[in-house]
Amino acid sequence: MSDYAAFLGRKQRVFRGAGIESADLPPQLYDWQAAITRWALKKGRCALFEDCGLGKTFQQIAWMRALNLPTLILAPLCVAEQTVGEAAKLGVTVEYALNQADADYAVTPFIITNYERLEKFDASRYQAVILDESSILKSFDGKTRTALIQTFKDTPYRLCCTATPSPNDIAELANHAEFLGLMTRQEFLATWFVHDDAGWRMKRHAVQPFYRWLASWAIAIRKPSDIGFSDDGFELPPLRIHEHIVEMDGPTSSLFPELSLSGIRGRLAARRDSLQARIDRVCNIVPEFGQTWILWCGLNDEADALARTLPGCVNIQGSDSYAEKRGAVESFLAGTSRIIASKLRIVGYGMNFQHCHHMAFVGIGDSFEQYYQGIRRCWRFGQKHPVDAHIVVSDAERAVVENVKRKEAAHNALSRDLLEHMRDFEREEVEAIA
Repeated sequence: MSDYAAFLGRKQRVFRGAGIESADLPPQLYDWQAAITRWALKKGRCALFEDCGLGKTFQQIAWMRALNLPTLILAPLCVAEQTVGEAAKLGVTVEYALNQADADYAVTPFIITNYERLEKFDASRYQAVILDESSILKSFDGKTRTALIQTFKDTPYRLCCTATPSPNDIAELANHAEFLGLMTRQEFLATWFVHDDAGWRMKRHAVQPFYRWLASWAIAIRKPSDIGFSDDGFELPPLRIHEHIVEMDGPTSSLFPELSLSGIRGRLAARRDSLQARIDRVCNIVPEFGQTWILWCGLNDEADALARTLPGCVNIQGSDSYAEKRGAVESFLAGTSRIIASKLRIVGYGMNFQHCHHMAFVGIGDSFEQYYQGIRRCWRFGQKHPVDAHIVVSDAERAVVENVKRKEAAHNALSRDLLEHMRDFEREEVEAIA
């Protein structure tokens, strides 16, 4: 029987790891952060799926510091300076570089740049790579995603850090597994899933083996107690969602507004037709003096109109230079600028805006991922105030709001299932090292 048990054990798919056994970690880490970091160091190639505000940046800096190898961090726009500052709190020097020639190893072996500058770096110069906000893997076009996977396929140490994924987001999990060199996308699908009329679904017999395998290379937590630690200091404040429906007269207003939203053109037309009415409503919501606000826009015209109308509103545009974007973000963080208007894809990923607890979505798209990221820039562990998020849409766009709500409900339910399935396996993994 013991021989048969050993045979079954060998048949299980788990990632044993190829990293280092022990490390001197910064004392600033919480005990559970230190436990996760030790686990990540032993794995060598792994993912940290943790909710916003749990200190993924501290953990990746501690991981990099313990390895003490030439390391490249890739981050979204405007996140690099934030990471440099967090590293300094741990006594670690990280240098932001625009290209390989700027990377001064005489100063530090730890370099950070933006995803858009990947081709300007020589991956062979680095023995470790960190993808900050690695969910961006699924946002890139196929060419860029493939370039990331191919560029670092021989890098010994790889760490991915992002918020908790939805377990039905097969693309996100498959991309992470392939980037980490664990399974190709094709092998991932063939091993765990079948395809039918409803799309991809997990094989019935594969549920437990899949989550055990996932827990062998990924930590997925929403709070420290998910892996057996105390939640003291990690309680989220209330999140208050306010919906504002702007009633419209004319062709976009009807008893069945969803009929006018067929296809991208219909939705864009409805959004443009209601632009001024929505801008007026936002300007009534945002007080003239007082609170700090983030205004998430989907159209350039929305951000332009808000910047013209609201005193002190700074428009962070895609056409701005990196220096201009960075200056605007730093001004907002310092409190010099009270209001920023921007698109989610520009400053909606990775930034810590917990000094702000008021935001408005000036219209909304179908992407739950972008909506979630926008909310979590402020509603995160460390936020001291209730967060108020206003969704301003026309009556013709109600169907879009309902679609995002359905996606949010599915995400929350499936994420709970993911955490429930993984919890015991994760504790086994972490306790074995901690």
